[in-house]
Amino acid sequence: MPGIVGKHTQEPTRGITGLVYRTIQGTTRLVGSGIDALLARLTPLLDQEPASSSSAREALLAALNGVMGDHLAASANPLAIPMQLRRNGQPLLLTTQDLAASIPRPSGKILLLLHGLCMSDLNWRRNGHDHGEALADAAGFTPLYLHYNSGQHVSTNGRAFADIMETLLQGWPVPVEKLVIVGHSMGGLVAHSACHYARLARHKWPQHLRQMVFLGTPHHGAPLERGGNWVNVILELSPYTAALARLAKIRSAGITDLRHGSILDDDWQHGDRFAHSKKRIPVPLPDGVQCYAIGASIAKAPGDSGEPLSGDGLVPVRSALGQHADQSLRLNIPESQQWVGYGMHHLDLLDNAKVYAQLRQWLS
Repeated sequence: MPGIVGKHTQEPTRGITGLVYRTIQGTTRLVGSGIDALLARLTPLLDQEPASSSSAREALLAALNGVMGDHLAASANPLAIPMQLRRNGQPLLLTTQDLAASIPRPSGKILLLLHGLCMSDLNWRRNGHDHGEALADAAGFTPLYLHYNSGQHVSTNGRAFADIMETLLQGWPVPVEKLVIVGHSMGGLVAHSACHYARLARHKWPQHLRQMVFLGTPHHGAPLERGGNWVNVILELSPYTAALARLAKIRSAGITDLRHGSILDDDWQHGDRFAHSKKRIPVPLPDGVQCYAIGASIAKAPGDSGEPLSGDGLVPVRSALGQHADQSLRLNIPESQQWVGYGMHHLDLLDNAKVYAQLRQWLS
């Protein structure tokens, strides 16, 4: 895919990755019962993997959920990822007693980080850097990470996240001073959706929400959703997940939501989710919350004639900044709260030093 770098060069043939390659290569028709046959073969093999392969297993499950997570959830497949808040890859129980026991010296400043499509909470650590941990050290946040099935509709995950947040704040062991959300890619759409459904449910947690930052979020869609190209790009970056790229054309509900940036049930319940054009219901950003948007461009500099300001290889810059020709769909994020990084790709937003510096400036 032009503009995307970092594809793996070593073809994995052993362990957990090898078994997935062999299983998927042996499945020629991944439709109907063929999908379930594939999953039936994968489940026991994944369960047999040793603890030393846990990171590879996590990566594969996250990718599999991104590709067909809606099917996994609908069929009650044990490979479906349940939504959880986690720290260090471990799920949190959201009672006051359990939170106090799991989190040493919890702060009143809570930072929630939401990952993107085909990824997990562990992907916030990239090349030794984790925005959450860095902001904890610099600004006194307690970082928590959402782990969710990215193949389900964004609105489904948004509503579930809204409910989890209400439970979290009810059980938080110290008084809450402020709540901040950082969403990467699809994670930003889930956060936006959650704010909408929290308002409808009259949840109390939005009263503590002070800031939201969107990192490469396709607010108005991403053209590479078509044909599963988004998944091909994401999955082929890792030797653990490249085998699943051949499943990309299945396109889960979560993937098709990326075409237009759909965050409401009404965006998909009454029409064809594969439609090339669709009328979305405008959803403004939450009142009283400072919202920030970071986009990235593979261009080396603004106005670079050799590389137009088209985006990070997946998300157009205008979409990432919430800009739109239709005034009703514009998110109206102030220019002072927008930032574009040049010479960056979509995943670079997770560990680029300039991106972190901007986060620290805004959130400190």
